Amino acid sequence: MSLPPFLADLPADRPALIGVVHLEPLPGAPRARLPLEETIGLAVRDALAWREGGADAVLVENFGDFPFFPGAVPPETVAAVTAAARAVREASGLPLGVNLLRNDGEAALAAAVAAGGSFIRVNVLTHASLTDQGIVEGIAHRLLRKRRALGAETAILADLMVKHAVPLAPIDPEDAYRDLVERGGADGVILTGRATGAPADPDFASRIASLGETPLFVGSGITPENAASFAPFVRGMIVGSWVKREGRVDAERAREIARAISSHL
Repeated sequence: MSLPPFLADLPADRPALIGVVHLEPLPGAPRARLPLEETIGLAVRDALAWREGGADAVLVENFGDFPFFPGAVPPETVAAVTAAARAVREASGLPLGVNLLRNDGEAALAAAVAAGGSFIRVNVLTHASLTDQGIVEGIAHRLLRKRRALGAETAILADLMVKHAVPLAPIDPEDAYRDLVERGGADGVILTGRATGAPADPDFASRIASLGETPLFVGSGITPENAASFAPFVRGMIVGSWVKREGRVDAERAREIARAISSHL
């Protein structure tokens, strides 16, 4: 099968840098404190810093809304994320992704389509995981049908044995990868460490990369010190925590990450 446009258009000579835009708590979230307009303004600021720093795409997510819903999020959250994502897309001009935590892939898809997005991230696409939200079940059966119904070409990037979670039942990672791609329909696979900011294992990335041609991404813990160790095996790196200075994306730190990702060339 051909790749969705977003994946087909990734740089061919180096891993892509996908910068995360962490939204402040949105209306209705327990820690919400800012008007939505101000939250959107901060998101745009971060996206422009990513663009200045050399990112190839941005990923908007409702990071400030914890504790997260295990499944469907409220309508007000979908509306706010869509508004923020569209503003980010229009201001930055970068390809846009959406992640609706913890696992509302259908709403993320709808928001991405409405905002002109190119991809979404889904934490649990197949199988089931025990998380701090309880048991989170795979949604591939609904999500892929929703994408077909919308006539969208939005790429689905799905986590393999996602962070802040453990499989509900023991499973070999290679089998989990095959199920994710062959039965779950993931267009790209994301590897993470055990928690936000925790690095993945380069040896594990090499092992998973050898299993097939589905684009592989690293989704947590990338720093200038370890980026080059993943570069031979992945099509992209999703970076969020390391580039922040005083809570906001710092363009110079983004440039440092971009240089580190390309240092293997």
